Amino acid sequence: MKTFNIPVEAALEVIGGKWKVVILCHLIDHGTLRTSELKKRMPNITQKMLTQQLRELESDGVLERIVYNQVPPKVEYKLTDYGTSLAPALQMLCSWGEQHIEKAVSEGEDVMVLSGAEE
Repeated sequence: MKTFNIPVEAALEVIGGKWKVVILCHLIDHGTLRTSELKKRMPNITQKMLTQQLRELESDGVLERIVYNQVPPKVEYKLTDYGTSLAPALQMLCSWGEQHIEKAVSEGEDVMVLSGAEE
């Protein structure tokens, strides 16, 4: 039996960690993506970590892995309806992140945001 002290623990069990939220945000913003496209958008993640995070998100029913029977093999990932239900929460996190960046800049921190650089 799983036990959670507060409901956010259940959410963090699925989306916790540095990379899962980033993967989900890319899929929300860009729709269906191949592994190589995700890797290009996330240059600091290792291939092993990307694969592990994708498998965990698939196991939790948040994204779907689509395998095309062709040579060379083609695999794509897209959000399930269940995964899409995370979009409002993740968009709120992105908005908060933008405010946090503005605050950091206003306090004299040197901040650079690369989003959109590879598009």
